[in-house]
Amino acid sequence: MNDAAAPEEDRLRRWRLVLGGGRADGTGVTLAGDDARMDGALERLYGAGGEEGRSRRRGAGLGDSAPSVARWLGDIRTYFPSSVVQVMQKDAIERLDLTRLLLEPEMLDAVEPDVHLVGTLLSLNRVMPDRARESARAVVRKVVTELERRLAQKTRSALGGALDRSARVLRPRRLADVDWERTIRANLRHYLPEHGTIVPERLIGYGRRQQAVKRDVILAIDQSGSMAASVVYASVFGAVLASMRSLRTSLVVFDTNVVDLTAQLHDPVEVLFGTQLGGGTDINRAVAYCQGLVARPDDTILVLISDLYEGGIRDELLRRVAALTSAGVQVVVLLALSDEGAPAYDHENAAALAAMGVPAFACTPDAFPDLMAAAIERRDLREWSERNDPGAAG
Repeated sequence: MNDAAAPEEDRLRRWRLVLGGGRADGTGVTLAGDDARMDGALERLYGAGGEEGRSRRRGAGLGDSAPSVARWLGDIRTYFPSSVVQVMQKDAIERLDLTRLLLEPEMLDAVEPDVHLVGTLLSLNRVMPDRARESARAVVRKVVTELERRLAQKTRSALGGALDRSARVLRPRRLADVDWERTIRANLRHYLPEHGTIVPERLIGYGRRQQAVKRDVILAIDQSGSMAASVVYASVFGAVLASMRSLRTSLVVFDTNVVDLTAQLHDPVEVLFGTQLGGGTDINRAVAYCQGLVARPDDTILVLISDLYEGGIRDELLRRVAALTSAGVQVVVLLALSDEGAPAYDHENAAALAAMGVPAFACTPDAFPDLMAAAIERRDLREWSERNDPGAAG
C-alpha cells in the first residue's frame, strides 16, 4: 500500500465507524474483522434514523434478554477503553431501557463498574431480588474501593493540615510548636542588618496536637434522582472523614423523610445501600434535624448537598439556615458533588442563600478536600467558590 494513501484510508475508516454505514455515508469503506465487530456493537446501541429507527431496533438490537445484553457488554469491553465503555453503558440504560435487566446477576458480572452504574443500582435497591443483591454489592464495593484509594489520602492530608493550622497559638511553649515561616513574616520589621538576624517580638506557632475532637462535620445529602453521583461521592467522603479522630462526622440522607446513617459510616457500601434514590424533597425537614445535631456551633460545619428544589416550607428553611449561620455554624451548600458540574437547580433558593452569605455551587470530588480545609480555617467560601467554580450560583 502507498504510504501516502494509508492516512486517508484510516481517516475514511474512522468516518465510516462514526457515520454507521448505509448508502448515505459517502465513505465507500467496507469494514472487516474487529472493525466490523466494533461497528456492530455501536449499531446495536446507536443505530441510525433518529428516534423512529432507534425504536425499531430496541427489540432486534441488543435483544430483550440478559444473556444477549451481557454478550454485548463483553464485546464493548473488548473493543473500547474503559472510559468509553462507561459512556456506552450509561447510554444503553437511558436509550434502551435496560434498567430491568440490571437485576440479572449475569448482567452485573459483565458490566464495567462506575459511579453512574452505582447510582442506577441504588435506585433499584428496593426492588432488587436476593439473587442479584450480592452481585450488585460487589459492583458497588469495587467502585467505592477505587474512590477511597483515589481520594482518601488527599482528604486526610488537606484536612489534617487545616486542623493543625486552625489550632495556631501566639505563645507557643516549645520550639517544636513554632511556625517559623509565619513568625519570620510577622517580625520582618525587627530585622537587624548588622547582625543578619531577626529579633522576634512575638512567636506564632501551632497548638499541641490533641486527640480531642476539633470540628463537628454534618453531611446532609439530598436523595432525589438527579443527585445519584453526589450521593456516591458524599458517602465515600463521609467514611473518610469519620476515620479522622479530630473530626466528629454525622451523615444524614433525606427525601421527604430523614434517615441518619452515621452508625454505618465505618462502611460506605452500607451507607449507600441505606439510601433510597428518588422521591420528593423536604430540605427544611432535613436542616431541622441537622440543627438538633449541633452542639458546638462555632466548631460545626454543615455541608448541605442538594439541588435546592424544596418541597417543604421554603421560608422556614431560609430562617433555619440564617439561625445556624448567626449561631456560628459554617454552612456550605453544594449543588452537586460530582465530576459533571452543577445540575438543574433552584436559582431562586440559591440566590436567597447567597444573600445570607451562604454561596451555593458545584464541587468536584478532587476539589472537595480543599473546600473542607477552607471551611475548617473559616476562609471566605464565596471567594473559594468563585475561584474553583466559575459557574457558581452565588
